[in-house]
Amino acid sequence: MSYVPVHGEATGHTASPASTRLLVVLLTAAAIVAWSLSVWLAVTLRVEGPVHTVAQVVHILAMVLAFGAIMLVDWHGFLWLIRRRQLKEIIRLDGAATPLIWAGLAGMLASGVFLNPNLGNPLTVIKLVAVLLLIINGIMLIPLMRRLVKMSPASTFAGLQPGQRFHMLACLSISQLCWWTAIIVGFINAEFN
Repeated sequence: MSYVPVHGEATGHTASPASTRLLVVLLTAAAIVAWSLSVWLAVTLRVEGPVHTVAQVVHILAMVLAFGAIMLVDWHGFLWLIRRRQLKEIIRLDGAATPLIWAGLAGMLASGVFLNPNLGNPLTVIKLVAVLLLIINGIMLIPLMRRLVKMSPASTFAGLQPGQRFHMLACLSISQLCWWTAIIVGFINAEFN
């Protein structure tokens, strides 16, 4: 399920700014609860053997799913920024990629429960916080994406209001910083712990 309808589709519902804000608050609260539950279970449970190995494989596959979809959306967003793609293409791609991104993040949270993280290691804490920030950052894109979908399909990045441009670039930067932090720390921890 995507939070962004494709241009030209009749949705039968136009989200008001107030309902969008409420959705962001509720999703953020749910994300914090889900992340906290995942971390609490991960430090409570001790898993060894095949379950741990399967969890590692699922965790990596979920990361590849979410990160791959993010990279594709971000790349096409960059192409839109330099006028190599139209907004309508970005909206359609985002609508297709959004379920993959959220499924990958959910898979990471679920499989992370069985990875025996060491919270005494500062790098592990950094990785866990980066994942939480990734999730919240994705939620914070909802209002912007809902505004973009209402714009002309041929709109350009330069045609956005300054606040919208800042919102988009800030979310893109946070996304890339947190993804690369989580990935690099995860591989460092896997190699040296």
